[in-house]
Amino acid sequence: MSLGTLLLIVLILMLVGAIPTWPHSKSWGYAPSGVLGLVVVIIIVLLLMGRL
Repeated sequence: MSLGTLLLIVLILMLVGAIPTWPHSKSWGYAPSGVLGLVVVIIIVLLLMGRL
């Protein structure tokens, strides 16, 4: 397993964990998962371009 694939798996797990499902995090909105989603998209683009 390459480093890029491992990094992508970890980021996807962080994305799922950042979804606001607990009562104390409902006021956060989707900002945490939105930022992690952007990071995942950037990693996927870099993987497809062969830069990672």
